[in-house]
Amino acid sequence: MAGTGPMTQDWEPVVIRKRAPNSAAKRDEKTVNAARRSGADIETVRKYNAGTNKAASSSTSLNTKTLDDDTENLTHERVPTELKKAIMQARTEKKLTQSQLAQIINEKPQVIQEYESGKAIPNQQILSKLERALGAKLRGKK
Repeated sequence: MAGTGPMTQDWEPVVIRKRAPNSAAKRDEKTVNAARRSGADIETVRKYNAGTNKAASSSTSLNTKTLDDDTENLTHERVPTELKKAIMQARTEKKLTQSQLAQIINEKPQVIQEYESGKAIPNQQILSKLERALGAKLRGKK
């Protein structure tokens, strides 16, 4: 490097600046108090449900009228009384318990109990299994 001429630096100066305050820093208590002292305009806005754990859609007033006007009866179809009696009668004629019948048709005993008590929602596959296992016609005309 000796003898090649005067050495110069090719660097540009680097300027480090602080970031502009973000919105959270602008709402800081110190910043707000400083703005009050200087006479600046300060606007405060309370947001709806701010700081609460309530969702905006959880308000009951939105659909209350439509719920009140709704007169439809929305219930599931249940097992008819004739079907309950037919299942019980066919099972007792075969001298089977509810759990034995359930085991024959590969269902839980609770399913048979629900069908015989009328709480079950009718399922055509289960009814066909019951018809085959009991040898009785449970659906349609006998």
